[in-house]
Amino acid sequence: QVQLVESGGGLVRPGASLRLSCAISARTRGTLYMGWFRQAPGKERERVATISLSGRTTDYGDFVKGRFTISRDNAKNTADLQMNGLEPEDTAVYYCAGATTMSTLAAGTPDYWGQGTQVTVSS
Repeated sequence: QVQLVESGGGLVRPGASLRLSCAISARTRGTLYMGWFRQAPGKERERVATISLSGRTTDYGDFVKGRFTISRDNAKNTADLQMNGLEPEDTAVYYCAGATTMSTLAAGTPDYWGQGTQVTVSS
């Protein structure tokens, strides 16, 4: 059973930074394409960022505008999302996701989801 466990969410002021981390089950080490998605109240879930198996290829939603960075450490079996310049519009539940193919991950239909972590940006 693959498990993804997110951590690092919280309440911050506009302009602040947060780092989300996703711990991945050990037996999947380096074998899943990883991504972060988010869902705000009353809105559909949207893709924030994805990263390849090696970590060399990343992709981001248009709204990121260079503020977020996705990374992975296959030795530690983690996938992180560094978020800078947070705005109130970034308020959402953030989900870690893993998939055996990049196409299913990018389409928003990954094989595995984490339970989500709340990020709230408010003054």
